[in-house]
Amino acid sequence: MSALKVLMVFGLFEFSFGLSGRFWHITDLHWDPTYKLGNDPGQVCASSGNRPASNAGTYGDYVCDSPWELILSSLSAMKAISPDPDFIIWTGDDTPHVPNEQLGEEGVLEIINNLSHAINELFPDTKVYSALGNHDFHPKNQLPASFHNIYNVTTELWKPWLQLESQETFRHGGFYTENLLNRTGYRMIVLNTNLYYDQNKATEGIEDPAGQFTWADRILTEAANNKEKVYIIGHIPPGFFEKKRSKPWFTAEFNKAYVKLIQKHHAVVLGQFFGHHHTDSFRMMYSSDGSPISTIFLTPGVTPWKTTLPGVSDGANNPGIRLFEYDTQTLVVKDIVTYYMNLTFSNQVQERWEKEYRLTESFRVPDASPLSMNKVLERMAQDDCYLQKYYEYNSVSYDLTACDKDCRVDHVCAAREVDFSRYEHCLEKEAAVFTCGGFLPFLSVFLCLVLNAYL
Repeated sequence: MSALKVLMVFGLFEFSFGLSGRFWHITDLHWDPTYKLGNDPGQVCASSGNRPASNAGTYGDYVCDSPWELILSSLSAMKAISPDPDFIIWTGDDTPHVPNEQLGEEGVLEIINNLSHAINELFPDTKVYSALGNHDFHPKNQLPASFHNIYNVTTELWKPWLQLESQETFRHGGFYTENLLNRTGYRMIVLNTNLYYDQNKATEGIEDPAGQFTWADRILTEAANNKEKVYIIGHIPPGFFEKKRSKPWFTAEFNKAYVKLIQKHHAVVLGQFFGHHHTDSFRMMYSSDGSPISTIFLTPGVTPWKTTLPGVSDGANNPGIRLFEYDTQTLVVKDIVTYYMNLTFSNQVQERWEKEYRLTESFRVPDASPLSMNKVLERMAQDDCYLQKYYEYNSVSYDLTACDKDCRVDHVCAAREVDFSRYEHCLEKEAAVFTCGGFLPFLSVFLCLVLNAYL
């Protein structure tokens, strides 16, 4: 594929000397096996529901989940750009957005199996740290706090990537921990945050589902005692969705418990990596005195599917994959490079994955540490051109419209406050800041749209 050959050249010259570690993060592949091009746009894919897929092409449509061609294209792009990463993070949501009766348990497991095989085939010698998404279960969202056949079968599918002790805890509750790349002093914690989802009826009334909070507290305490450095990954993040005001994912108590866990152990947590949103964003976490202590990186999804969540306007995205650069001694995230497929172009002209942006270049920060990411957030809050650039990247360069005053409040507060009560206070405070002036909405945003197009 000629486009991927071009990207291999990007790969040779894209990275700075001295950055000794790289890893991929892919999430929300949402493969729809029913995707099939035909004469009737209403019958292209089951995941579109009743929405016509009028612009459907080989690599998908914005109202559909991923066709197999898009899945293979995204994995092939990863292989072409950085063929030998230190490891891969895969944070779930593998099945399409269809009613439960259209999949069943067997269908869910078949999709997980096929995607696992595809990743392993292209990266046979690469360690993969994989987490379940809320769609990786039947019925969807209802992941239990105890042993289940889906946990058991998925463990068997992921055996090439799981150590024996990891297999045990994964069968019990869908989570595990291992030394990162088998190195002493470095640890990966893979959480099943679907247990905390406010749509999960299976964990209602349970204070600590599967004992995961107690387990994580113990693992992080041991990590501190052993002077380890830790990455945490999962599917559903805490906090709020930036595209729908006051829309959380966790229940209030589970959200509070997660924030407390990270505040207690932030000294050993060097990065948190989640998916679920399909968008490109991040979340800051702070100490009691307001100092930035940890960042949650939200990687965009491969699926371009336009959300049906009420209140979200045109919530699609271009397919995205993400390469992290990190210091192999400290685990500090040094840079982030997001690659994407312009779906319209790839369907109409030719398959193409290209660099969308590099964090340090586009946002003018030295690295992706909590201090730097907090600077990104503060500049978003104060500089409308800076905010507009973030907003366009948020949908992986799909939505290029202006981010107005309300949009600014939603994005700034979602990134700034993971805690429920502090988030609501942020909404009030930020809305008041620009009630009288501050932004020059039309002229200012128009100029930013023009400037960003040429930067």
